[in-house]
Amino acid sequence: MSKPNVMLWQRALPGLLLTLLLTGCTIGPDYKRPMIDLPPAYPHALDSETVDAEQGRVAEQWWTLYGDTTLNELVTLTLKNNADLRMAVAQVDEAEAILAETGANLLPEIDLDASNTKARSSSLTATPPSGTSLLTRNSRITLSTAFELDLWGKLRRATQSARAQVLSSRYARDVTALTLAGTTARSYFTLRALDTQIAVTREILASRDESLKVVKNRARGGLASDLDVYQAQGVHADAALQRSELQRQRDLVEHLLGSLTGILNLKIAAGDLMGLGLPALPAAGLPASLLERRPDVQQAEQELIAANAKIGVAKAALLPTFSLSGSYGGHSEKSKNLYEEGARIWSAGPSVHLPIFDAGKYRARTYQAEARQRLSAAAYQKSVETAFREVADALANLEHTSAAVEDTLTKVNAARNALRLSRLRYESGYSGYLDVLEAQRSANTAELALVQNRQALLSYNIDLMKALGGGWSPSRGATQVKR
Repeated sequence: MSKPNVMLWQRALPGLLLTLLLTGCTIGPDYKRPMIDLPPAYPHALDSETVDAEQGRVAEQWWTLYGDTTLNELVTLTLKNNADLRMAVAQVDEAEAILAETGANLLPEIDLDASNTKARSSSLTATPPSGTSLLTRNSRITLSTAFELDLWGKLRRATQSARAQVLSSRYARDVTALTLAGTTARSYFTLRALDTQIAVTREILASRDESLKVVKNRARGGLASDLDVYQAQGVHADAALQRSELQRQRDLVEHLLGSLTGILNLKIAAGDLMGLGLPALPAAGLPASLLERRPDVQQAEQELIAANAKIGVAKAALLPTFSLSGSYGGHSEKSKNLYEEGARIWSAGPSVHLPIFDAGKYRARTYQAEARQRLSAAAYQKSVETAFREVADALANLEHTSAAVEDTLTKVNAARNALRLSRLRYESGYSGYLDVLEAQRSANTAELALVQNRQALLSYNIDLMKALGGGWSPSRGATQVKR
């Protein structure tokens, strides 16, 4: 090739490359969000007096709405120290690095190769020409590049998939954070419920101490039988065993909170569940808003986007692959002559690769990608349906548990009065000790049920906060991905 023709070809190469890139197509299906038929409203509505109508989205730090400093500290420690969250953050970093690597494939790679070798040939295997030394020197330096022309959009689809995976990992991190915050809050309320039940049981035990003394005194005076004494001792032991069991459960919950917060020797002073306030509930809004309000739904959609893009990658493998490569440098026996005009070496040209016979391998990969896309679509649908069910469940639980508060209070007051009257009747000799025992059991059950009702209200309140998105918002930057 003459020098003018070479120069003409070199000038035309950038224009040809730009034309190929601009006219290249992108095969594979473009993503469209699946249509999911959601009901127009939730099956249970909250009392307007308990709903904060101005709060369109759950507060980002929703756990602070309960006004408990210990809870705030525990959640803060969990979000700072928990190992699951650190793992989720590391997965985000890995996904971002994969995106950077995938995006780099769209640009040429330039390599520098340099060598300076010295070799000796054997005089026994071949006789060198006269005047030729058995020792040879070889110096070489080249800049080389290789660039795949993305005519079918394979590299662009791969980058699109990697970008969706980054978003998915970020949403997964947010899901982990919300789950950990909810688990910490629920565990804390369980701890406070156990504290309150232990206090109630302590009062019950003190009351049964007094009853046991009364029964023993009456037995000494011949006004009660040994059976009454044994029965009083039995219910006293029941209360002591109940307090011991509640304390065991409290220790386990405290250990769980220690594991969540990363402070394994965590100790939490006793508190009162009944003193915790119930914040106004957020407006549930329309079911369709869950598609934007919940990070787990967003995560499932990004997984679907990534799987959809991989179909294009698989289909592009069936088509010809066009590449451009070139190198420029110097080659000489002596390194000092590498930069002289006569030592110049270069090469440039296109190449094409087309699979002719693969026994169906690449087509099978396409079928695999399409199957994974259908799997991701089903997972997305399931995430939306699960989100709807969780909100509906939380609303139903709150509705029925709130309605049971008055009945529970009525049951407690009635049980207390029945216990008081049964004691008076027993001490006056109008009834047997069996009535007192039954009244004590009823009062014990009612007192604990009141605590459990309050705990359930707080837990279902948390469930609704989480089901509605838990304060998460796309505006926190999860949708901004470079490349």
